[in-house]
Amino acid sequence: MSSQRETVCQVNDLEVGHMQQFSVAGKEILLIRSESGFSAIAPHCSHYGAPLAKGILHAGRIVCPWHNACYDAESGIQIEPPGCDNLAKYPVQVESGTVYVELPKDGKEHVMPDLTEPDPQSDQRVFVIVGGGAAGSAAAQMLRQVAYKGRIVMLTVDSELPYDRTKLSKAYLQSDEVKGPDLLRSADFYKRYGIEVETSARVSKLDVESQQVTYGNNTLGYDALLLATGGQVRQLPIEGADKSNVFTLRQAEDAQQILRAAKGAKKAVIIGDGFIGMEVAASLKQQGLDVTIVASHKIPFKNVLGESVGKLFRQVHESEGVKFKLETKAKAFHGENKVETVELESGEKLEADLVVVGIGVQPATDFIEGLLMDEKDGSLLVNQYLQATPSIYAAGDIAQFPHFITGQPVRIEHWRLAMQHGQIAACNMAGQKVPFDAVPFFWTGQFDMKLRYVGHAEDWDDTIIQGNLDEKDFLAFYVKDEQVMAVSGIGRDRDIAAISELLRLRKMLPASEIQTADTDWAKQLASISS
Repeated sequence: MSSQRETVCQVNDLEVGHMQQFSVAGKEILLIRSESGFSAIAPHCSHYGAPLAKGILHAGRIVCPWHNACYDAESGIQIEPPGCDNLAKYPVQVESGTVYVELPKDGKEHVMPDLTEPDPQSDQRVFVIVGGGAAGSAAAQMLRQVAYKGRIVMLTVDSELPYDRTKLSKAYLQSDEVKGPDLLRSADFYKRYGIEVETSARVSKLDVESQQVTYGNNTLGYDALLLATGGQVRQLPIEGADKSNVFTLRQAEDAQQILRAAKGAKKAVIIGDGFIGMEVAASLKQQGLDVTIVASHKIPFKNVLGESVGKLFRQVHESEGVKFKLETKAKAFHGENKVETVELESGEKLEADLVVVGIGVQPATDFIEGLLMDEKDGSLLVNQYLQATPSIYAAGDIAQFPHFITGQPVRIEHWRLAMQHGQIAACNMAGQKVPFDAVPFFWTGQFDMKLRYVGHAEDWDDTIIQGNLDEKDFLAFYVKDEQVMAVSGIGRDRDIAAISELLRLRKMLPASEIQTADTDWAKQLASISS
């Protein structure tokens, strides 16, 4: 590929330890200056295209400000998901105090990682992945990245190739047309790299002793198995729950059905005030529907984000016209063939043209026997290498794994964490010994609010707020035994990125040193060594 040399800037225009986006000959680049010199890579995250210059650079790692994907500042290689691709790298020269970059005349910002092609003659092992969500798809790609050449078979209950589920309750439900989901990789990708994806394939049996899985009329043996079946939605056991305009949201076809129903509807009732319920409520309100949320809690997200942040979400929804019926439950759905009214336990009845039930998920592990499982929720207990047995791994929503700080078993239902799980499980399936100790991260978008959350806290002693909740510009620190376990924030994307690195490095300030006055978290990160 031909290239051209272009001037970027003068050496003194960029300090050591800093990065800046430049426009060079009509092309955008990200220039980074480290102790060893300059490097140049594509400037936008391969996930959703966030400007990386607004993120964090520390010790050779760039953290995306939106969803915390991480990249190597020298090579552009992605270190942490989300996203599937690396960033293009551009050669840099420095002459007489001027920085030059070699730009290809053609070429893409985002490039496929180096993947090995299958060679079953040299490696006759069979690795099976059960599940085509975030964990399963990330594992399949990572197996080829770590040079595994044997057979890969992915069994997914979805009718589609792996796709971006995070959009289903947000951008997808706000779109004007019903369409297919955004695929993570094309059919050609799976074909080229020998990843056999069996869609609409539901595994009915796992035989641990003989190392076989059964799906449909097929039985498949494996040398290593990754269980990444995700969650199955909880159903509402009340009268009328089986009516045609009562929906749950887990798969692309669910979102398609909801969007079709919304096009001819005026009133929607959402059962549940979790992230799915609240995101769907925001999306349907933006489609012009009259939306009411019914939930048993007094404050949305109180158990996850705390009372003050939960109240903020309710206030924002109410300011947009969403109505709440809280501290109550749906008793029955009434109507002929479709729901026409939702009866509450209080006796009140709400008119409805469609109902979306979002009361959580439970691990999809009903076909599994012979493995150590949690008696309460059916999740699989795994060690720090995500192993349930020497040959069986679990990732994503179904895995109960050691907490990154306490080491106690936790189960976390986040998209990015599932991708991280899938990648680490794949490395270990291929013979490496990589412990999982990553810091969890998730995000939600509702109306004009974009909340980021890093870490994991199931309970806390204290909450410290920096910033202003009313102005939607704050950080909330969740503290347990004087230790910061998690942080949420709105309007503080760069701070969250810096805090995620501090938590990863186990260098987070103790709670006693965190005041309500704002802290420059990027400066705090820069003050420590890696």
